[in-house]
Amino acid sequence: MKFGKEFATQMVPEWQEAYMDYNFLKTLLKDVQSLRQRNRPATAVPTGLKRRPTLYRAFSGLVNRHNNHNATSPSTPGDIENQPILVNSVHKNGSESYETTFFMSSEEGGEYELVYFRRLDEELNKVERFYKSKVEEVMNEAAMLNKQMDALIAFRIKVENPQGWFDRHVEMTRLASDVAASAAALAASTPRGARASRRFSTAMDVIEEAEPSSQGEQSDESSDDQKENKTGTKTDNQKVQIQKPKNVRFTKPAPLDVLNHVQFNNTLETPRSTIKGVLNVPMQTELTFSRENLNKVEGQLKRAFVEFYQKLRLLKNFGFLNSLAFSKIMKKYDKITGRNASRSYMKTVDNSHFGSSDEVTKLLDRVEVTFIKHFSNSNRSKGMAILRPKQKKERHRITFSTGFFAGCTAALVVALILIIRARKIMDKEGSTQYMENMFPLYSLFGFIVLHMLMYAANIFYWRRYRVNYSFIFGFKQGTELSYREVLLVGFAIAAMALGSVLSNLDMEMDPKTQDFKAWTEVIPLFLLVSVIVTLLLPLNIIYRSSRFFFLTCLFHCICAPLYKVIFPDFFLADQLTSQVQAIRSLEFYICYYGWGDYKKRQNTCKDSGVYNTFFFLVAVLPYLSRLLQCLRRLFEEKDPMQGYNGLKYFLTIAAVTFRTAYSLSKPSFSWKILAAITSVAAAIVGTYWDLVIDWGLLQRHSKNRWLRDKLLVPQKSVYFGAMVLNILLRFAWLQTVLDFEISFLHRQSLTTIVACLEIIRRGIWNFFRLENEHLNNVGKYRAFKSVPLPFHYDEDGDKDE
Repeated sequence: MKFGKEFATQMVPEWQEAYMDYNFLKTLLKDVQSLRQRNRPATAVPTGLKRRPTLYRAFSGLVNRHNNHNATSPSTPGDIENQPILVNSVHKNGSESYETTFFMSSEEGGEYELVYFRRLDEELNKVERFYKSKVEEVMNEAAMLNKQMDALIAFRIKVENPQGWFDRHVEMTRLASDVAASAAALAASTPRGARASRRFSTAMDVIEEAEPSSQGEQSDESSDDQKENKTGTKTDNQKVQIQKPKNVRFTKPAPLDVLNHVQFNNTLETPRSTIKGVLNVPMQTELTFSRENLNKVEGQLKRAFVEFYQKLRLLKNFGFLNSLAFSKIMKKYDKITGRNASRSYMKTVDNSHFGSSDEVTKLLDRVEVTFIKHFSNSNRSKGMAILRPKQKKERHRITFSTGFFAGCTAALVVALILIIRARKIMDKEGSTQYMENMFPLYSLFGFIVLHMLMYAANIFYWRRYRVNYSFIFGFKQGTELSYREVLLVGFAIAAMALGSVLSNLDMEMDPKTQDFKAWTEVIPLFLLVSVIVTLLLPLNIIYRSSRFFFLTCLFHCICAPLYKVIFPDFFLADQLTSQVQAIRSLEFYICYYGWGDYKKRQNTCKDSGVYNTFFFLVAVLPYLSRLLQCLRRLFEEKDPMQGYNGLKYFLTIAAVTFRTAYSLSKPSFSWKILAAITSVAAAIVGTYWDLVIDWGLLQRHSKNRWLRDKLLVPQKSVYFGAMVLNILLRFAWLQTVLDFEISFLHRQSLTTIVACLEIIRRGIWNFFRLENEHLNNVGKYRAFKSVPLPFHYDEDGDKDE
């Protein structure tokens, strides 16, 4: 793989704009190369020579020798006259930047090289500024985590030994010994100069073990030397003391005193806390020293450390990749021009902040030591497995199983079509009864499988166009499903459902018993119960993490607006709005097997007032959930767009209600007019919102006319095709109001087809919705989740008097 492609694949998608633009610099070098080739005299090649002339050149040895007069000789690196470039550091607008002076601009084609170096400097300064800003961010975050660890250690002491100071003293001594051991291990692997020059202390410095000194307090460097000389043995005269260097004005409080300045952080993430917030009930922020709270605090800090560690790793990789990119592009420049400018320029790159700073590397080591000590019980392999989870590998058995079930599904579909045509089942007397009673039961699985196939296609294209869907959804690293795994589940359900259909394709009752076979009639119910049980199965099999994630988001949707609304919650609620017919099928299951005569394929569901009432409710519930989520976000974020979005769902609720009323009541012109008006209004508003707000398209002044400035799919026709499809599929409800009838299709079949079209529309919407979200994150460089911290510091009370 060429470096340009490898460079692109290893970028953090959200930071893509901050990386060096390697491809553009390559195009500038191609202009330089093409100009030199045009001006270079052609070399005469003998007609009888078949081998390439390069094979007859003199052997230059294994070590490069540069004889170019314009290049800088290794023996005279400071001779400016022999250097093609000179890189200077200048200060502009209060910040440092780099400018390159090109001495060969007077040569033919030199203006092209001058343009190249100007753009190269721009890229270097861009990378430098971004790296500095990110390092500053992680240093501030490290200071915050340091304070959180101070509070955690004190909290842990209070929980484990709440009796008195004597017990706390013993516990502090024990913890201090453990912490000092881990600090000594880190100190042994860190140069002494680096330890002396570090700008901040870690959480492990809060409690230190040192021997009493008769000559007073010692300096930081001498205390570090004491740590290095320690052994694992403790003497009786050792005690726990807080280091108080003479030259430091503000010192850390004693471990337990930290708790006087902290409170619990309470976020509105549970129904109880939400209700308290609405009723203005004071939140319980006082520290309660219990084992349950300790586990909760440790869990929150553990997640914060894992996320922080991943950020540090990507930041370190950012610096390395850009340094390598500058090296590659300068070597390419030297090769094209025959100059030796890379040595001089790479010296500047190596001395830059992202090329020379080791702050991130040191911080990575300290995070590892702290995490292993405090969150994995000093088990390094366990701690590193959490900090650096292994990448999921595509297993051959997944591919084989997916292909197997896909083949079974295709074979069963062909078999079903052949049996229906050979037996002329649809012409038999019981076909209408079958379509009214059995078809709605099996269509549920068709809706589920179609949605999973669309989701698998979305994952495939999200990965292809490098949409960071895993971060956007908030999946735990290493647990997200690949498109093959989603296809495996979908085809497995499809194969079982089609097998059930073939086993229950009878159209005539038993002439003796005057009913159908009971065991075949309950096959759909058995299949549905199996799917639900598998979904709720607590065992660590069949993608438990993904199932739990789905159930959590589903519960949040049902309980809206009692939970804080995050992206996966309202994304799932949007999916449910396209599965109204599937939810109605679930209602039909309950009515058919609960109150119907399934042995004779008879039911009175549509004649029941309770059933018809729930027929309204189940169609409205997904839209109501989205409306409540919008109101919750409007209340919290004060964003008027959330109010407009809620109005869109309110119009949709009205449209669905009137269409349902029209379909259940006797043909009425007034109901028809109301259903048509509300449906047109909801469809127009929904289409505009899809294209302009959710997809970010239809921008007149964009550089891509009527699209966005940034597009992930290079073919613009894809976007215009998607917009046209969205509009057409949005108006599929016309079938409900205009009463379309097709002679060879039963009404249930037509309803199912319209529902499938809505699922397909939602699948197309999913891709562009996440693409737009991804580009918004890219614009704001948001590449990491914001993990809430357990403790809140009282900054005023924390200051020394």
